[in-house]
Amino acid sequence: MPPRAQAAHQEAGHLTRQLQRRLAGRALEPFRYRDFGSLVSLGEYSTVGNLMGRLIGGSLWVEGTFARLMYLSLYKMHEYALHGFAKVALDTLARLITRRTEPIVKLH
Repeated sequence: MPPRAQAAHQEAGHLTRQLQRRLAGRALEPFRYRDFGSLVSLGEYSTVGNLMGRLIGGSLWVEGTFARLMYLSLYKMHEYALHGFAKVALDTLARLITRRTEPIVKLH
């Protein structure tokens, strides 16, 4: 498995389900990693990605505006999971009305 957040998220969900099964006295299920692809922001105006899934039957290369919108929606979903709706909504509003002060390219 690749050392990415996608794998860790799937493993955490699997662990939660397996703990519930164990406490209920049921048999444990094996872990199966599914690669859904990846998106990379290359700055304010460029995003690229490779999407994988059953709907398209393989991988799909995406770039440009569509990839940027997908990246931003995924980023907001992660913020929501960590901080909740109120903080994400207020942070988003603050970013829209204030001057951008963070770097354009994330270096982590």
